Amino acid sequence: MRILAIDVGSNCLDWLMRCQEWGHQVLWYDKPRPDGTDRHAGEGIVPKIRDYDELRRKWLGWADLIYTPDNVSYLDMLEPYRRIGYPIYGCNLAAVEWELDREVGQKVMEECGMRIIPGKTFHDYDSAIAYVKKQGKAFVSKPSGDGERAMSYVADSAADMVYMLGRWNKIDKYRSAARKDGFILQEKISGIEMAVGGFFGPDGWSRGWVENWENKKLMNGDLGVNTGEMGTTVRVVRQSKLADEVLKPATEHLKRIGYIGYVDVNCMIPTDGKGPYPLEWTMRDGWPIRHNLTALIEGDPAQWMADKIQGRDTLEIRMDEVCISVLMALPDFPYSKITNKELCGIPIYGAEDMEHLHFSEVMMGTAPREVNGKVVDLPGPVTAGDYVLIATGTGETITGARRSAYSAIKKVKIPNSPFYRTDIGVGRLKKQLPDLQQMGYAKGLSY
Repeated sequence: MRILAIDVGSNCLDWLMRCQEWGHQVLWYDKPRPDGTDRHAGEGIVPKIRDYDELRRKWLGWADLIYTPDNVSYLDMLEPYRRIGYPIYGCNLAAVEWELDREVGQKVMEECGMRIIPGKTFHDYDSAIAYVKKQGKAFVSKPSGDGERAMSYVADSAADMVYMLGRWNKIDKYRSAARKDGFILQEKISGIEMAVGGFFGPDGWSRGWVENWENKKLMNGDLGVNTGEMGTTVRVVRQSKLADEVLKPATEHLKRIGYIGYVDVNCMIPTDGKGPYPLEWTMRDGWPIRHNLTALIEGDPAQWMADKIQGRDTLEIRMDEVCISVLMALPDFPYSKITNKELCGIPIYGAEDMEHLHFSEVMMGTAPREVNGKVVDLPGPVTAGDYVLIATGTGETITGARRSAYSAIKKVKIPNSPFYRTDIGVGRLKKQLPDLQQMGYAKGLSY
């Protein structure tokens, strides 16, 4: 099969490598960095396309499967091709509004009969500050649009929220993003955070519900700044109470918009027994959760996606098995403002266990390596950015999956201070799991 991936942040190198191993022809277009320079991930590993016009003119028609692992770019360009039947797996224009326009996403949830957290949309910070002062309580701020994720914030108090709104108001790019896309302030709800996802296509949902718990904070103990995600705990199950409450009710809406791909809903579950509050839609593959799923999917990594586009569910995925993913990154992640020159070419040692390791910003390069007691310059994997690789591990229990993932990542050595969290799968989840299970969620998950 001829496979084209249209990427925006070097997400799907690992998937393309595995597709190559299965004998598929692959091509990868990876959107340039914000400064306009090329991304070097994958160089010497998979074939890459640099020219955007050539991508449109030549390669869309070449592919038997077109995979879009994110939803922030190129959907406008792809929509006409999608309408005439090009084999595109990933988010479409209608679905991206569910995720990026908070008001639209909340409205869809209401139409599906879900329990909604009260919220109010703003396009300027002064009005939001006045609102918080009047209400006198803590809020959660969430941006609309595809930028300025730093505007996602969970306040501890009204004063905390007012300070952050005032701080953002002094930064030009945040004011501009607020005017353009808006942001929502929602009441802060206490509860237990848990998400569930699934694969959707013309035939409906694929077998298996993806129950998952993400770790967004940079440091152990959920301290530090928000990141995209530092690691995820996943378990695919046949029956899921949370899926019954927040995924199945969206079935007809998803069919109506012709959605094909992964859908995930993150929820806050209060202990009042009245059900979850869905927080937000994710209408795309998540990272690193897609690596968790890669570790659990059996057989050809691409054929089931091509089949899903045609309305056939051929996904084979191991059920009731826990998978842990752990991101290994370099400074200055998660800010990612250091140039290509400073982050490219750092040797990656000990990355032989490709069953459990998943490359992201990695390329082939020459670097000092030790052979028979001598240091010589040899080709091998080197860094191509700060989001280097992900380790996964599976097991019947969380403890077993953690042991497998951390065994793999500890073998990897990178000069220049690589880091990763050591508490993925424990921490708050270990404390909250008994309460979740008492309410009927996460049945069968154990340590």
